[in-house]
Amino acid sequence: MTSVTVVVPMTIRRRGGRKQIIGPDGAPVQARQDGPGVETSSGDPALVKALARAFRWRRMLEEGRYASMRDLGVAEGADRSYVARLLRLTLLAPDLVEGILDGRQAVDANSIRPGMSIDDAWAEQRRALG
Repeated sequence: MTSVTVVVPMTIRRRGGRKQIIGPDGAPVQARQDGPGVETSSGDPALVKALARAFRWRRMLEEGRYASMRDLGVAEGADRSYVARLLRLTLLAPDLVEGILDGRQAVDANSIRPGMSIDDAWAEQRRALG
């Protein structure tokens, strides 16, 4: 019996709690099911997930599925203050959200203060985040 050893130059990196295979060219290796219609983001996985969760939670509140952040937090297994902090991400300027998804922008949800008008908040966000 003869054995054959195949060596594939790759590295495995952990990003946002998930493992990602990086090929020899430095690009992530796509799984077979990743075909047309699958969107990828080069942004920080934890921040992208937080953004997605925030917009989903906002939609749930706007549709009236939950009467308050507290009710939403109980249903989602999250503390009310965490829900409130994430919901602030929905107030980011659209170009900053796009930058997060493209991996060009890092944002702290605590930089968005309650009571700010949207236009003032967007201008301040752009100044603070460059």
